Amino acid sequence: MGSFASLTRCFDTVQLAPAMDDQQGRLLADILGAVTGISIYPRSITALDHCLFFLGNRKGEKCLGIVSPKPGLVDRFEEPEHEIALEGMKVRFRMGPTTSRNAAWLRKTLPFLESRTIGVKKSVGCGDRLGLATPGHVRAVRKTGVAPIFAQQSVRENERTGRTPSGVMDDALWGVFQEGWRHGFGADADHLKTAAQADAFVAAGYTFFTIDPGEYVDNDAEKAASRALEQKVADLPWDEMESTPSDLERSLSGKPIDLGEFSTRFSRQEILRAAAKYGKALSHTLRLYRHLTKTMKGRFFELEMSVDETESATTLAEHVYIASELKRLGVAWVSLAPRYVGTFEKGVDYIGDLDPFEKAFAQHVAVAKTYGPYKLSIHSGSDKFKIYPIASRLAEGLIHLKTAGTSYLEALRTIARCNPGLFRDIVRFATRRYPIDRATYHVSAETSRLPDMADLDDHDLPGLLDDFHVREVLHVTYGSVLNQDQVRAPFFDSLRANEEEYSRLVEAHFDRHLSSFK
Repeated sequence: MGSFASLTRCFDTVQLAPAMDDQQGRLLADILGAVTGISIYPRSITALDHCLFFLGNRKGEKCLGIVSPKPGLVDRFEEPEHEIALEGMKVRFRMGPTTSRNAAWLRKTLPFLESRTIGVKKSVGCGDRLGLATPGHVRAVRKTGVAPIFAQQSVRENERTGRTPSGVMDDALWGVFQEGWRHGFGADADHLKTAAQADAFVAAGYTFFTIDPGEYVDNDAEKAASRALEQKVADLPWDEMESTPSDLERSLSGKPIDLGEFSTRFSRQEILRAAAKYGKALSHTLRLYRHLTKTMKGRFFELEMSVDETESATTLAEHVYIASELKRLGVAWVSLAPRYVGTFEKGVDYIGDLDPFEKAFAQHVAVAKTYGPYKLSIHSGSDKFKIYPIASRLAEGLIHLKTAGTSYLEALRTIARCNPGLFRDIVRFATRRYPIDRATYHVSAETSRLPDMADLDDHDLPGLLDDFHVREVLHVTYGSVLNQDQVRAPFFDSLRANEEEYSRLVEAHFDRHLSSFK
């Protein structure tokens, strides 16, 4: 089809037109770019209501453009207007920056840019600490049947990077629009601890809320003597949990529990220890769930409970206790993140024997199927390549993989290639900060094991991102690095100037992550 015919067909569109193929997108991007002076992202071009929408890049700054030969929708885009000629046609052209106001307008205009619930489909959370990784995430997800969460950030990450819930959502929107992704995506308010934290994400339009009640978990319950254990159970907030110790024992203690592929029994001691360990965490989760139910005012949302950042692995009895109590209390949840057997350190592969992991994970799957179905969520899931095939096979789709800092590490790999001097400065600074920043993370890297940067040529630097100790040191120091005035500007300038290189590295890295989950 010729360029004039393509434009005419687009401008005749009333309802949202199907996504263009790559050839047509490149053709129209060249035509629009030649006239507007903007480098157009071909997959962003969208036809609706006699308009063409697109995302472009002009002198290093991204911009939203709209062209139309007719009045109407284009007039609602509150940016300056110009008249231009496209293939002999006079059309109206408006262009504006990628501001939160324009993101909100575009989100209302193109509903596929609104976050939505995902359900129990297998899914991946693509955390993006920089707001630049979504295009690479989209490209990788597009090759799979995995449902994506493209807007995902924890409160801790936002505090350390200076970002906001709404800013994270907007950055994901622009990335989704740039790559022309129309199949829906979730938005995860990760590791929420308080109602006030949840409220900020509710206001920003999030659809997925991960509750982190870790500070309410009583890790001492596992080894408490009988008398102390009885007291811990007696001290639980039974009124909030709408139950009594006797009710709990009658429901779970000593009776056969059918978990589908096998049946089990739990002793009174096992149930009391599970309740003592997780009872207050359950109560806190219930409070936040009911707060969200009220605050969301009828909007659909999804809940995940996370107990992964605890000192010991979640046992079968503990998982059954959590799931049965959530169900009894009327909590609707879509996924749960236990503390799995083995070691899940940040940014590196699984540490531990695979046989015990496989056995325990199969038990967790049985519980999820029996009391749900709901997904098992793998937190600190970045780069755990050893367990992906096992988890995918056993979960049979009931799985959510949560990643975050690994995309930041690919940003550093990009900088190592394109700005080696800056990368050297970052490694040196991160090495000094690591003893402080590691305090809130489960890592074991040693700075004494890092190579001397003076001994390395520039072409050796990207390979450092494959080193265990380097990865962990750089992973946990991101906040300190990004808050250095002399680093922040050149850091983002380097990534924006090498945008395609960064997207390509993220895509390849997530291809590897998702290959077991297709």
